[in-house]
Amino acid sequence: MSFVSHKTKGDHAVDVAIYAVLGFFALITLFPLYYVAIVSITPYVEVMRNGGFVLWPEHMTFQAYKEIFSSPRIPQALKITVFITVVGTTLNLIVTTLLAYPLSKKSVPGRNFILMALVFTMIFSGGIIPLYIMVRSLGLYNSIWALVIPGMVSTFNLLIVKTYFENLPTEVEEAARVDGCGELATLFRIVLPLSAPIMATIGLFYGVTHWNEYFKGIFYLSDKSLMPMQVVLRSMIQTPNVSTELSINSLVLDALPPETIKMAVVVVATLPLLIIYPFLQKYFVKGALLGSIKG
Repeated sequence: MSFVSHKTKGDHAVDVAIYAVLGFFALITLFPLYYVAIVSITPYVEVMRNGGFVLWPEHMTFQAYKEIFSSPRIPQALKITVFITVVGTTLNLIVTTLLAYPLSKKSVPGRNFILMALVFTMIFSGGIIPLYIMVRSLGLYNSIWALVIPGMVSTFNLLIVKTYFENLPTEVEEAARVDGCGELATLFRIVLPLSAPIMATIGLFYGVTHWNEYFKGIFYLSDKSLMPMQVVLRSMIQTPNVSTELSINSLVLDALPPETIKMAVVVVATLPLLIIYPFLQKYFVKGALLGSIKG
């Protein structure tokens, strides 16, 4: 015997109210980015004529994007950011996985002590100055690796991956060992293929952190050619004259004001993450939930 549920008018009214509230919050969240994108392709004369508020431009211009990509500063900063994001995230995933997998086994000697030491670093840190001294003593100062190697492992992400590994069926690993697989073979052939959701989740965590890298860029780098995108964007926003940052001809700035160029740089710095995130969202939600089942 089957039961078919029918929604009442009150249920439909609640659904409408919920979607209206969610739509409102989605609108106020996306509108700033929409406004930045619109201003970046709107002639500045039109922006000023409308009091600085434009919902849709009468005329579009992509001159700002042409100028920032013809300047050597933005493409170089973008290359640095892509490098530290791709290479840094890859190294983060490798080291985190190789550390989380043995810690997920209760039979590993000293496991509890190592976990306590790792959790200790989440509560207490050495501070900025000792970290700076360590980076200089390792010869990483003013090197692109100063943006990658410090903070190679996030303890928070490590614990999520460890918990996920603990939730995997032990029978699968036991069957792999019966077939002659060692620990590394079991990890790479059995465990990792079953761990795509959690790998995508912490990969997104690490990737977003690297893409938004700002503090390490201003702290460990003095060479402008090594500055990541977010540091260049900060410098542009703080200075009233972007020609010194991008080496843009002053005659161009007469027709293309600094505000329009700044908006275009914000779009360039934000767009890649907005494009990638939808493809990882389902893994992100699933991995975060599965990785937090156990404490």
